[in-house]
Amino acid sequence: MDLGLKGKSVIVMAASKGLGKATALQFAQEGAHVIISSRHESDLKAAVSEIQEFTSNNHVSYKTCDVTNPADIKELVQFAIESNGKIDVLVNNAGGPPAGGFEHFDDEAWQNAFELNLLSYIRAIREVLPYMKQQRSGHIINFTSSSIKQTLDNLILSNTFRAGVVGLAKSLSQELAQDNILINTLGPGRIATERVEHLDTVRAEQLGVTYDEVKSSTEKSIPIGRYGNPEEFAKQAVFLCSAANTYVTGQTLLVDGGLVKAL
Repeated sequence: MDLGLKGKSVIVMAASKGLGKATALQFAQEGAHVIISSRHESDLKAAVSEIQEFTSNNHVSYKTCDVTNPADIKELVQFAIESNGKIDVLVNNAGGPPAGGFEHFDDEAWQNAFELNLLSYIRAIREVLPYMKQQRSGHIINFTSSSIKQTLDNLILSNTFRAGVVGLAKSLSQELAQDNILINTLGPGRIATERVEHLDTVRAEQLGVTYDEVKSSTEKSIPIGRYGNPEEFAKQAVFLCSAANTYVTGQTLLVDGGLVKAL
């Protein structure tokens, strides 16, 4: 299937590693002009080099961006316009907030999580919308968590603000449809990333067991019987932001191997 992404201008936030990097690679494989961002330039350089080598797509570049800094987001979007003349796809992504329960966090922690996992998405969308509206087309995908369907233990910050992203996307899907701008939300389950490894390590320490025991126990709860890999997740993001999707908007999709049992 031709996904119609050749030459499309794509921004992938927080893409020097993990799900963001895997998604950028999939877009690059389809011939898109991809700009990746994160806070650390050395990681970005390495990621761009790896993606270019793997895909033979030289239209992959980077711009450093702290997603909690509104000036950085503005500069990133302007860089995309200067580089590609348009923005066809925005992939919103950010690292997860710290693990912990309600009593673990003060106002500063709540504010930091809000700015990282909700306000950064709002700001990025605000910056790209004028260009998407002008061309009367665009795709926005928001990466969240399986907690958008079923809350996760010891992750109250993530549970709270990821749900806010769903409300944001659903509302915007109504407002932006007239301009042919589609927005959807994608939630990973247990995908084999550094973030999931960290959470499993924290869980193991809390339970007084090994990391392998925690992972094995979790895999038994997944109908497919294993953790997903980043490529499997990324392919869903690329499809939802491609020419193959012209009618799906305001929806949430979990990529979780059947883990979440909620409807």
